[in-house]
Amino acid sequence: MTGVTYFSDRERGPRARTGETIPLRVWGAIWDLIENRIGDGSFGYAFPDQCPDGRGPCGTDAVVFWRTAQAEIPELPDQLRPDDLPDTLAILDLLEFSARSVGQPIERDFHSFFGHSHLSFDRNVGLAEFVASANRLFARNGIAFDLTAEGVVQRLGPPGLREALRQAIFHTGDADTDKLLEEGRRRILSPQPVDRYDALEKLWDAFERIKTLEPGANKKEQASRLLDRSAGATAVKFRQFLESEAQALTSIGNTLRIRHSETDKEPLQGLEQADYLFQRLFSLLHLVLRATGRAD
Repeated sequence: MTGVTYFSDRERGPRARTGETIPLRVWGAIWDLIENRIGDGSFGYAFPDQCPDGRGPCGTDAVVFWRTAQAEIPELPDQLRPDDLPDTLAILDLLEFSARSVGQPIERDFHSFFGHSHLSFDRNVGLAEFVASANRLFARNGIAFDLTAEGVVQRLGPPGLREALRQAIFHTGDADTDKLLEEGRRRILSPQPVDRYDALEKLWDAFERIKTLEPGANKKEQASRLLDRSAGATAVKFRQFLESEAQALTSIGNTLRIRHSETDKEPLQGLEQADYLFQRLFSLLHLVLRATGRAD
């Protein structure tokens, strides 16, 4: 079912993927996905149930699988049930744990005495099918996470910036600036809230450095030349808009608790505000860097 689409998708287009919590119905399906892979022996790739005659894996050792999962993910409840919803981050960790452990089982021979087949595993096929199944659940339920081809959970990011965030390559000529931009791009796609706030700080730090990339006697002159190049020689009104936007974003960075932690700095009130500010500043920086040949 890797390439499955539904009539509603073909008629109306895919669902908007903005949800960042996993509801009970999706948790139940994830539970079934994992239990089915236990049942068909897929997790025998990492947690094999060994043939008593020593002839190799014949399935998944479910006890060891779940015991290890709960040790590596302490936030999982002691008694997991499909009708009892764990924390979203714990579910995402469980998906990554499962993706690391899965392989496509291949029957080698049948052991008639024990009534089981001995297995080998195709890691690449098993991982690809597991990833596709999980991502289909996310897409069909409008959830803004994906498993990458490597089985790592990644947040899709703010809707208006998703493609730019995935494709952006920075080459500003300053290694520290490139590192800040890349860290910000990577961390805003993390499901962890602390990473997303950190992404905003990294982006604002990069903003201050980007103002000094052009030659000039001081930071003000350097920033002005950067905006001149970004707007082009004839775009007078657009140049004014860029300067107003850069000034507003500088004020935001100095007023809110983004780069500075003084008691007079107002903290952000949630991840939605962090996403909005990241999207606003990233859009400006991406435009400026592309216009001046410093990003792809």
